[in-house]
Amino acid sequence: MSKTVIIGGVAGGATAAARLRRLDESMEIVILERGEYISYANCGLPYYIGDVIKERQALLLQTPMAMKAKYNIDVRTSNEVEKINKDRKTVTVRSEQGEYEETYDDLIIATGSSPLKPPIPGIDNEGIYSLWTVPDTDRIRAIVDERKPKTAAVIGGGFIGLEMAENLHKRGIKVSIIEAQDQVMAPVDYDMAQLIHENLDMNGVSLHLGDGVSEFIRGDDMVTVKLASGAEVTADMVILSIGVRPNSQLAKDAGLQLNKRGGIKVDPWMHAFEEGEGNNQADGIWAVGDVIEVENFITKEKTMIPLAGPANKQGRIVANNIKGAAEEYKGSLGTSVAQVFDYTVASTGINEKTLRLAGKEKGRDYEVALIVQKSHAGYYPMATPMTLKMLFDMTGKILGAQIIGQDGVDKRIDTIATTIRLGGDVHSLAELELAYAPPYSSAKDPVNMLGFVAGNILDGKMSFVQWDEIKKEMQVLDVTEDVERRIWAMDDSVHIPLGQLRERLDELDKNKTIVVYCAIGVRSYNGARVLAQCGFKDVQILAGGSSFYKSMTYVPCAGDSQKDEGNVEDMNESGEIKILDCCGLQCPGPIMKVNDALKIMKPGETVRVSATDMGFAKDVESWCQRTGNTFVGKERNGRENIVTIRKGNNSVGSPCCPSSEKPAELPQGKTMIVFDGDLDKVLASFIIANGAAAMGRPVTMFFTFWGLNVLRKPEKVKVKKTMIEKMFGAMMPRGTGKLKLSNMNMMGMGTKMMKKVMKAKNVMSLEELIEEAKKNGVKLVACTMSMDIMGITADELIDGVELAGVASYLGDAEVSNVNLFI
Repeated sequence: MSKTVIIGGVAGGATAAARLRRLDESMEIVILERGEYISYANCGLPYYIGDVIKERQALLLQTPMAMKAKYNIDVRTSNEVEKINKDRKTVTVRSEQGEYEETYDDLIIATGSSPLKPPIPGIDNEGIYSLWTVPDTDRIRAIVDERKPKTAAVIGGGFIGLEMAENLHKRGIKVSIIEAQDQVMAPVDYDMAQLIHENLDMNGVSLHLGDGVSEFIRGDDMVTVKLASGAEVTADMVILSIGVRPNSQLAKDAGLQLNKRGGIKVDPWMHAFEEGEGNNQADGIWAVGDVIEVENFITKEKTMIPLAGPANKQGRIVANNIKGAAEEYKGSLGTSVAQVFDYTVASTGINEKTLRLAGKEKGRDYEVALIVQKSHAGYYPMATPMTLKMLFDMTGKILGAQIIGQDGVDKRIDTIATTIRLGGDVHSLAELELAYAPPYSSAKDPVNMLGFVAGNILDGKMSFVQWDEIKKEMQVLDVTEDVERRIWAMDDSVHIPLGQLRERLDELDKNKTIVVYCAIGVRSYNGARVLAQCGFKDVQILAGGSSFYKSMTYVPCAGDSQKDEGNVEDMNESGEIKILDCCGLQCPGPIMKVNDALKIMKPGETVRVSATDMGFAKDVESWCQRTGNTFVGKERNGRENIVTIRKGNNSVGSPCCPSSEKPAELPQGKTMIVFDGDLDKVLASFIIANGAAAMGRPVTMFFTFWGLNVLRKPEKVKVKKTMIEKMFGAMMPRGTGKLKLSNMNMMGMGTKMMKKVMKAKNVMSLEELIEEAKKNGVKLVACTMSMDIMGITADELIDGVELAGVASYLGDAEVSNVNLFI
C-alpha cells in the first residue's frame, strides 16, 4: 500500500487528496496543515466581513472529520512541517503533542502563499490587519461588529484590497484606498483601470494613487498613514493588501530549485526539481498552487500566477500522475474576475503593459480592439454598457482581453479565454454561435463584435486612435447630435451630425488625418466608412467613443458628492416630482429623454431621473450648466445613477456637488497657460497665482511645452526613453534651478543677479513660490500631450502635479473670469 503526504490543505492540497482517494481506495493519504482549517473559501472571506455571506460555517467547505468520513483521509490540523528529509523520505512535523517524523512514498507541497508585509515603520502597530485566513477574518469581523469603526484605510488596490474596500463600505465605513502604483487592479491596463477609479469615486471611496506608504503612526484609537508625498490618511483601522509571496522556505531548505521570486520550479507533470545544474526531478516530490512557478500560456515565459482555479487543476493533475498518468499542466492564462461595487472586472491573457515592457509596438507587433457594447438587447430593460479591450497580433492570434461592466462580463471573458485555450483567433470570435435571447445578449454578441472589429482592423477596413494618441495636426470630427454637443465636445473639433455628413464633406480637410468620434463608436464607424469611400485617405475612429475618452480624463471631486441631503420636495415649486426612467439606455439616450421631458415642463418643476449609463451623472451636470437648468443632486442606488433636476436656473450647484439655494454668482476662478519656461515669466505667473489664491479664488495653472520644464525634478530620474526623448531631456533645463531670463540673461550672469536682488529684497524664490502655491491649493496641471511630444514622464515631475489634457483645463477656464497665456 502506497502513502502520499500532502503539506497544506486548502485549494491544491485538498483537491489532490480527494482525487487520489477516488483513484485509489487503499492508498494512505495524510494532510498536514499548520493552520486550524482546511479547504476553506478564502475567496469568500471579504464577503463574510461585509455580511454578504451571513453564516461563517458557509466558508468551511470541508472539515477534518468530514474528510475522514467521506474520503478516509487523515487530516491533521495545527501540524506544521518543519523539515523535508529527502534522503529518508520523511517529513519532520511539530504538533501540540511534540515533534515526530512522517514517512511518505509521494510528497505534495501545497503550502500556498502569505501576505507581503514590507518593513514599513509602524507596520506592526495595533489597528493594522491582514486578511488571509479564517482567524484573520474572525478578528476583523469582530472589530467591525463590536468597535464599529467609522473609517478604514486599505493599503493596496489588488483583488483583496478592492473586495475589502467594497465590503467595509457595505458596513457603513468610509474607506480610503492607498496604492503605490498609478492604478488599481494590476491585471488590467491603465485605461481600463480608470473606469474602476471613476466608479470607486462615485461610490464614495477616496483614492490615493501613485503614493506609497512611508510610515504608520498609532495615536489615540486611530492610525495615521503617512504617504511618500507627505499626505496623511487617518483611519480607525488599516487593512494590508500589498501582495503575496510563496511559502517556499521549506522547499528551499530541502534543496529544491526556486526561481528569483521564491517559486518552486516544476516540470509540466508537477515534479519538483533538485537544486543545482540541470533539471533533475526530486524523488517522489511534487508541488502545486500559489507556491509554484508556472508557464504563461501566451508568452511561454515562466511566471507566478496565484489563483484558485489553476491550483485546483494542478492538484487534480498531480494526483493523476502519482497514479501513473502522464498529464501535463500546459500553463496559465491568468483568467480572473472580481466584483468592485456594481462593476465586474475581468481579464485573461496578457495586457498592453506587458507587451510594451517586452518592446512590442502597437501597429507593428500588435493591435487593440476597444469597444463599448450593451450587456443584452438594448430594447430589453436594464441593458448596461460594458467596455471590452482585446489585444491581438498581426496574424489575428489573441494575446489577452479585459472587460469591465455591470452585467454579463464573466461569460464574455470565459468565452474569450476558452477560445484562446483552444487555439482560436479573432476570426474565431466572429464565427462563434452563441445563445441569444433579449434578456441575455444581442443577436451579435459583444464577443462577436470584438471579432468583427479586430477583423476589420487586420483587413485595413478601419483604423482606431486611442484616447492618448490624438495629435494637434489631426482634424477631429464630432458626428453626434446637437443636444450631445451641448454636453461635451472635444477641443477644436468640427461638428457635423452623421445625418448631415454626406452633404457637408467640403468642410473637412482631405489632406489631414480625420479622427471621427461619437458617444460609443457606432456612428463614428459609419461616418468613417462614408469618408473612406469619398476620397479621404486617412480616417481613424476614436476607440471607445467620447464616453470612454471622458472617463480617461476623469478627475475625482473633492468631498462627498454622492448624495444631496436637502429636501427635494421643498425645492420644488409645484410640489410634484416627475419620475423619468432611463435605465438601459446608453449615451446619448438618457440626455435625449431628459431634454424632451424638460421641454414640456414648467419652470420650477422637478424631475428625478434614473439611468444605468455610467457617464450620465456627470454629463447631466454639464448639460444643466449649459442649458440654464438646475442640477439639484445625485445619488447612487445599486446599479442606478439617480439625479434630480429642476427646470430653470434659480439656484446653482457647484461643478461636482449638489446645489445650495443661493443666487447665481459670476465665475471667480483664475486660469493661466504657462507656455514659456523663462524664469522671469514663470516668476510672474506664480506671483499672480499666489495673489489670486490669497483672495480665496480657485486657480489652475496649465503647463504645456517649454513651461513643463518648471515642473521637472532637479535630479536625473532613471526612466526608459527613446533616443529622441533622451536628446530632448538633455537639451531642456531640468527644474527651476536651470531656468534663464528671457532678456538680459548675459550667459547666466543676469539670472544670478536677478536671484541675488530678489533675496536682498525679501522676494520669495521661485521654489518657495511653487511650494506656497501648492499650500494655497493652486492646481498645477501638466499637459499630457506636451509631455508625450517632449518625452517627459510623470516620474520626472515634482510632487503635487496633476496630469490632464486640454479638456480638463478648458473645464476650469469655463468657470473662470480671468484667463492668461504666459
